[in-house]
Amino acid sequence: MRGSLFGLLFACQAFAGEPLPGLPPNPRILFQGDSITDGNRGRGADLNHVHGHGFVYLLAARVGGGAPEQNATFLNRGVSGNTVLDLSKRWPKDTLELKPDVLSVMIGVNDSSKGVAPEVFEKTYDELLTASRAANPKLRLVLCAPFLGSSGPAIDKSLGRRERLALLVPVVRRLAAKHGATLVDFQKVFDDAQRRAPSSYWIWDGVHPTTAGHQLMADEWERVVRASWR
Repeated sequence: MRGSLFGLLFACQAFAGEPLPGLPPNPRILFQGDSITDGNRGRGADLNHVHGHGFVYLLAARVGGGAPEQNATFLNRGVSGNTVLDLSKRWPKDTLELKPDVLSVMIGVNDSSKGVAPEVFEKTYDELLTASRAANPKLRLVLCAPFLGSSGPAIDKSLGRRERLALLVPVVRRLAAKHGATLVDFQKVFDDAQRRAPSSYWIWDGVHPTTAGHQLMADEWERVVRASWR
């Protein structure tokens, strides 16, 4: 396990200074989702805070700092507490009007606690991706499967949450295949990491990653995207 994590770190370091492949000049890279994406981001124009303090910030820092010639704009529109139904309400303004070249979405963990049925989740998510592709046929899509830690208070207080989430992950996989999206499986990354340190080290309450957990997410997102877009 130690070797696989060191290998992941080495792979990410090897890409330092390289722009993300397959993108147009001055790409707009948009991240959508719930609190894990939100990362307590600022809602104003202060560029110190617009990316939040999670994996979006880490990606914007590493890719933007390493490849300034690409002139990528990183946008964070995650909103804490959102389900896919909430995304639907704000999709025109917070996604389509921003005209992204890359759209990364991670949604589902709140749907599992708020009882959004898998068929509703799939239909709504599918409609959002279809609208996004119609607005930009060359759009690069990245779908991140939702995940949970092995334990934590946010899981304990929502009976059956893990079982409900397990019904949504295959939906994300199907939609990724249908829409030609790159799929990022964070659950496997955290399952592997928990062999080195307790779940709470990576995901403090079972849902929200720590700083260390967000670093794992940033590393995996970049690794998978670079391998997919070569």
